[in-house]
Amino acid sequence: MIQPRTRLAPRSAPMRTLARPIGLGLAARGDPEEVMDWSRRARDAGLDSVWIHDSYFERDAVSFGTAIATGLGADGREPAVEGEAGFRVALGAVNPFTRHPVVLAMTGSALDELLPGRIVMGLGTGLPLRLKQMGIAYDPRAAVTRVAETIEQLRTLWSGERLPSATPGLPPIQPMFPPTHRIPLFIAAYRKEFVALAGRAADGYLARPAESIASLRGILERLRAAAAEAGRDPESIESAGYLLSLVDQTRREALNRAKREPFVIYMMSVLSDVSLRRAGFDSELRDRIAEAWRAEDYTTAGNLIPDELLDAFMLCGTREDVAQRAFAFHTEARLKLPLLQPVLQEEAQIRELIEAAALFAEQAVTAPEGMSERAFPSIGETTRRSAAGRDGQGGGLANDRELTPTDRLRRRAAGAWEILRPFAYTASVIPVLAGGALAAVAGQFNGLPFVAALLGAVLLHSGTNVINEIYDVRQGIDSITSPRASHAIVKGRVSEGSAFGLALVAFVAAVLVGFYLISVRGPAIVVLGLLGLAG
Repeated sequence: MIQPRTRLAPRSAPMRTLARPIGLGLAARGDPEEVMDWSRRARDAGLDSVWIHDSYFERDAVSFGTAIATGLGADGREPAVEGEAGFRVALGAVNPFTRHPVVLAMTGSALDELLPGRIVMGLGTGLPLRLKQMGIAYDPRAAVTRVAETIEQLRTLWSGERLPSATPGLPPIQPMFPPTHRIPLFIAAYRKEFVALAGRAADGYLARPAESIASLRGILERLRAAAAEAGRDPESIESAGYLLSLVDQTRREALNRAKREPFVIYMMSVLSDVSLRRAGFDSELRDRIAEAWRAEDYTTAGNLIPDELLDAFMLCGTREDVAQRAFAFHTEARLKLPLLQPVLQEEAQIRELIEAAALFAEQAVTAPEGMSERAFPSIGETTRRSAAGRDGQGGGLANDRELTPTDRLRRRAAGAWEILRPFAYTASVIPVLAGGALAAVAGQFNGLPFVAALLGAVLLHSGTNVINEIYDVRQGIDSITSPRASHAIVKGRVSEGSAFGLALVAFVAAVLVGFYLISVRGPAIVVLGLLGLAG
């Protein structure tokens, strides 16, 4: 449930800034008003920026970015220190294949008008598969040249200069908008040629989600080397990276939940051989996960994912755990701007990630080197042992916090409620209510047997619903991608054994109610019950 929005600060009130920069990554999906609210709260909490994905075939990232820039620009908040850029809005990332460079220049100019000096634009190629689906030609060898030319064209147009016409004999392209403030351009592509381009010509580099520390460290080393070779100061180039994050009350709960999320399973199934090797995993593990994913056996795919694989490629745990892992990417990979990217784009996760960002900034200033390794002893050598065939249950959980009895009870009750499917009780309740109404009309209504019959019908229905749930999961009818199915068993919130126990309790209670009805109405009740079973 979305909490009420906080009252906006008066115009020109200074913005808070965290001691160490960290940002928030969001997808262009859901309610734009929610995304706007989350962005405002991230800014008010002192985060550096919000980055919006341009993911096909979801909603348009530019439209979401425009909504955010409009909202933030309208409420008059200013940087806490004069001369600072303030909270930034980034398109992370767009590409010159689906948007012509001239259109991108127009977009940047409009956004800069809404939020002067606080717009960032990431440039990539888009996914080749998606481009092919749309009939857009893509040549990997020419893509680097195209992105490099786009950088030059954007800077030319944003400076107010003309571009030669692409068609000979026509007038040059004259920008009809005023020169913009500085709009940093980030390269958002992982091939080595793009990393080198970022070092030579871009203002920054944007790393994709699901990079390990080892892999990202190597990428950023190549980035700095390319900058030095081009005669640039390597430290002048920003580096940002999406860190997939999932927060729960314990690390165990977060890891279990991550293994049941379709997006996480997909991301683990498409990890490259190079990424896996750098993180200490064998590609055979990825292949088994991918095979189960392609077969739509999501339960098996999730069970194949060891804790250490998630620890290597995303942030799972409490808000403190997420902050510590983000700090590890910052210190060990030398990532300047971690971007916390929620696996689940929902209110509770955003709230926790904003809190984690504040913790990151605090520990980045005060924590000694090596904190992340002490907090997560499974990273490193344990990763290799797990990839070689361990059961994957280690995962650095020795210091994991535990759920309180109240939290455990609440979660179990929520899972039980889900598999009971109470929305379907009308099928059992209405016939009993109709019979009671007829009895009342005939003057033969008796309250206690009526309540017992109603209770017995609901108990039988409950037990049947739970058994159906168990076998729907066993037979693959219900999966984590089924839109209307209960996900309590599939996602591990209720174990199969607990579900059988719940069904048994419901059936035993229904039998006891039946004995009572037999005692007050005689063996005719048994005959009616048998006829019901036969029907």
